[in-house]
Amino acid sequence: MALFALGQSNSNSPYSRFGIGDPVEFNLMYMESMGGIGGAYTDAYHINPQNPASYSSLLTTAFDVGVYSKYSNLREGNNSDNLWSGNLRYFSLAFPLRNAFSNILERVESKYKLAMAFSLIPHSEIGYNITSLTTNSELGQIERNFQGEGGTNKFMWGTSLAYKKWHFGVNLGYLFGRINYQRFSFFNDLPNSFDNEFITDYRLKGFVWNGGAIYRTVLNQKAVNNNGTPKKELSIGVYGNTQTGFNTRSETLNRSVLLSGNNVLNADTIFFADNIKGTGTLPAEIGLGVMYYNGEKHAIGLNFSQTFWSQYKNEANPGSLKNAYKVSFGGYWRPNYKSYNSFFKRAYYRYGLYYNTDPRVVDQKQINEYGVSMGMGLPFVFQRKISHANIGLKFGLKGSGSPIEERFMRITFSFNFNDDEWFIKRKYN
Repeated sequence: MALFALGQSNSNSPYSRFGIGDPVEFNLMYMESMGGIGGAYTDAYHINPQNPASYSSLLTTAFDVGVYSKYSNLREGNNSDNLWSGNLRYFSLAFPLRNAFSNILERVESKYKLAMAFSLIPHSEIGYNITSLTTNSELGQIERNFQGEGGTNKFMWGTSLAYKKWHFGVNLGYLFGRINYQRFSFFNDLPNSFDNEFITDYRLKGFVWNGGAIYRTVLNQKAVNNNGTPKKELSIGVYGNTQTGFNTRSETLNRSVLLSGNNVLNADTIFFADNIKGTGTLPAEIGLGVMYYNGEKHAIGLNFSQTFWSQYKNEANPGSLKNAYKVSFGGYWRPNYKSYNSFFKRAYYRYGLYYNTDPRVVDQKQINEYGVSMGMGLPFVFQRKISHANIGLKFGLKGSGSPIEERFMRITFSFNFNDDEWFIKRKYN
């Protein structure tokens, strides 16, 4: 059997035919360059939606938009194929609900910090085109083709509260998408034969959420108070969600077709059903992270998460999945963020490692993935505000030892714009 895969515009994974596609992590591009260590990460200028408790650490309004391009080498036995894909990844906006400058002008110190965020980001991606060839003594060569495209997205609203050393937050969202599956059987050696066509198309919608908490403390507070030594901080975070439900509305068509090239000369409908209603369940997730910050010089962290995919159900595309986990390690380094004569000393240099199991099982073996990531955060001035351009690279291997192995390189690019003038209380003499 010869087996190969062709990628779509937004995904090129043959295994995306299982479940609702390839899961997409709730990370932004700069976080991906650090392996995805968002469980305990907080930043004054960057958004971290993975743990919504981080929003209240923002000092300015932040708007982040990201794009990516992916090169994949797919191998099945002696067959291989090289593919490029890419797309716009997300939009994310977050802002503190009280401006720090207002506190200074009013000479008050607030015990609380509040923030809000909005994000539009993929939840899963589907894109594959797989063909297998077999030979039958009576029918000759039979070509079977499997295609799929689509995916799901989520629009999230989040809010966060900080009190003393504690941060709490929650994301609430709407999940929506459309998924199309097609299967074809072609009898290549039989003249004027009717080929088989099976098409399933369904829409999905539901409610998703996640919440989190972060505890952040200064380890050298006495030295900071006495001589202004840079802070050394420890951050511990937890995040997760319960299982949630979704609804589907699908359409199914099975028919036999007589083809002449790509033209349909005749068709006989075997089965057709429209407006089929169904339900499903998305899994619960739990994550834990820890970060260490040495002033503005560098930060390093570790993250672990587990998703209970065995809870997954979908009447529109039944199947069983296994629980999956991910371990990631990473951080950043800045040579001198106060440097006035060297641009690259003010830049972020990010790095990361990760390993995760996949919920899908092939030949009684659970798929895995591991990789390394790196990136740079380049500061620039936009409308007299410091913002950042984030560039990243990720190299990984997915499905080691499985029928189809994917070696990939992922290039990411995002802009993070900041503005510190929102919600200032204007004062006039």
